[in-house]
Formats: sequence, C-alpha cells, structure tokens
Amino acid sequence: MPTMNDIGGDLPRIFVAGHRGMVGSAIVRLLRARGDCTIVTRSHAELDLCNQRQVDEFFAVQAIDQVYLAAARVGGIHANNTYPAEFIWQNLMIEANVVHSAWRAGVQRLLLLGSSCIYPRNAPQPMREDTLLTGPLEATNEPYAIAKIAGIKLCESYNRQYDVDYRSVMPTNLYGPGDNYHPQDSHVLPALIRRFHEAREQHAPAVAIWGSGTPRREFLHVDDMAAASIFVMNLPRATYAAHTSPMRSHVNVGSGQEVTIRQAAELVAQAVGYNGSIACDSSKPDGTPRKLLDTGLLHTLGWRASIPLKDGLASTYRQFLQEQVQPARRQTAAA
Repeated sequence: MPTMNDIGGDLPRIFVAGHRGMVGSAIVRLLRARGDCTIVTRSHAELDLCNQRQVDEFFAVQAIDQVYLAAARVGGIHANNTYPAEFIWQNLMIEANVVHSAWRAGVQRLLLLGSSCIYPRNAPQPMREDTLLTGPLEATNEPYAIAKIAGIKLCESYNRQYDVDYRSVMPTNLYGPGDNYHPQDSHVLPALIRRFHEAREQHAPAVAIWGSGTPRREFLHVDDMAAASIFVMNLPRATYAAHTSPMRSHVNVGSGQEVTIRQAAELVAQAVGYNGSIACDSSKPDGTPRKLLDTGLLHTLGWRASIPLKDGLASTYRQFLQEQVQPARRQTAAA
C-alpha cells in the first residue's frame, strides 16, 4: 500500500534502503529538509531485502531514480564473532538483490554505504582507497568486511558492463541518533555511552572498558555521514569519474581526527557526567590497532566534516536519554 513517502508529484523518486537504521534515518532527515525529492521507504515487514523476488517486484513498479543502499547487518566485535554466517550472508544478499533489481528497473544512480573495515588490518595509516585488497583483514570482522568489499566490486562491475553510475562511500566509525545501544552487540561509542550512563545511575566507582585502551579510532557523526552521502551521490558523473577509476571507485568518508579508546571513554564519561574511574580489561580483544581514513579524495571533491567529537557526543547523549532512557522509565511507571 502506498505511504506518504511515495507521494511527490514529478520530483525525483529516491529509495532509501535501511531508512530505520542510524545512517538511513539521517539521510532521510536531510533529504526531507532539502525538500527536492520524493522519498520512498519500506520497513523490513513490507520488503525483505534478502528476498530476491520481493526486491525485484518492488523496483519493477516504483519508478525509482536514485537508491541509497544503507541497509546492512551491523554490530561490534562481539556480534561479528558470534554471528559470522549471518553477517556475510545477509549483507551479500542485500547488496546483490538491491543492485541487480535496481539495474533491471533502469535505475541509473545508486550509492552503496560500506565500512572502513574493508581495509587490511595492518594497512598504512591513514588508509587510502588504493590499499583495498593489499593484505589480510582484521579477523574479528572479516565476514562483514568481505561482504562490503563484494558490494564495492558489484557496483563497479555493473558500471563497467552496463554503463550505470553506481558509487560507494566508505565511512569511518559512526555515532549519533538512532544508534544501537545493545549491551553486547553495539559498536564502541554507543556501548560506552550505555555503560557510563548505567554506572552514573548506579553510582558505580569504576567502569571497565574492553582491551588495553590504546587502539586508535576515528569517529564521525552520522549527520555528517548523511551530508557526505548526499554530496557524493549528486556529484556530476564527469567529476566523480575524473577522481576515481573503474576498478577503484569508492570514496572514504571520515572526520580526519583520531583518539585512543581510552580518550574516547574519557570524552563519553564527560558527556554523560560520570566522575568515577576508568579501568582497562586487557582480557578482552582490542581489534584493529589503528583505523584512520585518508579523506584527501573527499576533500578534493569539496566536502569536509563539520561536527567536533565533543559536541557530537553531548548531543548524542541527549538523544540517548530521549530514545532509550525516558521511554523505559515511562513503561516502568505505567506497569
């Protein structure tokens, strides 16, 4: 049944796959603010992107002009280690179904969102686009990384064979509204926000963080990621082609700044208002020692991140209280 997002007259019709996820919802917010397109969305209950027949039928009738492929199975180290088969299968199926059905339906432009984990574990830092496939991947998220690499090559292959314009952007570690705060399956910043919030509420004297605290990470607010995605999607084809190549067409998206996990924990503690001590649990894995993207290509194309980490964490914690804490308190009060 058509939704309000399917109504928009003669405006370009843009399908945001994964619109309920952190990145997809940020893209939808920004597209709505621009007001220059018809946004088409479907929930998982309405459209299973792992089901080839459903995806094919969707594209056959929707007359889509552009696709943001933000749908993915995502998670932190624990989730990747626990569900490796699900991570590789679901992500491969989503990419293959959406790209192929979009092409069959005549969609000329698509943007696939990947991940910085596509690069080798020991890639030179900062990681440039041309370090892809030059060494072994980080073992803790290899299945997910393989699926995202396949997505890049899928887009490139359809471009080369069918002369469509399917692009890929590789974000660094993202955070912000709509993140997953699951105690085991979340990424580092939302996990830290939840842990420090609970420690503050329980007046815990100390919080333990995974690993040695020394690995370095780059973080990007999801609103910056949405802005970069829309920027890259709408670059003239000649401009994009002039700065990429047919078999190395992806673009890194990052903040250009990095902090240690320990420093990230300290910033989260400050945002949350937690005043206890921070300990490192060296029995837990560190993951990749360092992950900083080289964003020189994106800067050359004309885009830079604008949200500082300290400011982004403060606004993200306020959003966490609105999304996670206040609804739980209302449910408890109503029980």
